Amino acid sequence: MRKLGMFFRYFTITLALAAVVFASGCSKKPKEEESAVPTAVAADENASGDSDSGKAMGLQTVNFPYDSFVLDEEAKRVLKSNADIIKAKPSVRIQIEGHCDQRGGIQYNIALGEKRANATKKYLEDLSISGERITTISFGKERPLDQDTTEAAYTKNRRANFVITSR
Repeated sequence: MRKLGMFFRYFTITLALAAVVFASGCSKKPKEEESAVPTAVAADENASGDSDSGKAMGLQTVNFPYDSFVLDEEAKRVLKSNADIIKAKPSVRIQIEGHCDQRGGIQYNIALGEKRANATKKYLEDLSISGERITTISFGKERPLDQDTTEAAYTKNRRANFVITSR
């Protein structure tokens, strides 16, 4: 029995060492040309990015009331402006990310974030943006803009964010 225990101890140590060696061998340095920022992107800082950071060709994030996926008049105004930008760039594809504040359960907020993203997509489709150019995803409460637990922070986190996925 003692030999069997020693065998497993050495086997575990050997596996751990093999994992370390394997992991260190997998992290190769990128080639020079791979790590360089493409000239087109460097020239236009808004070539890619997201609306939360302000680097999505002028697209703006849409905010929602507490526990709601209904677009208010301000959200509709923002989406009309976003639709004009998207129409002017017919090759651009976007992803709409639905987000919630930190309150509520994980499953509830994933579902609410999905409803927010889908409501945003539907409104853009109603404004003649092809649904084929838009994907949606929900992050629920997992990616807050503001970690604070104030109403102002919660308001920032209840949103639909736009991400440029291709130009």
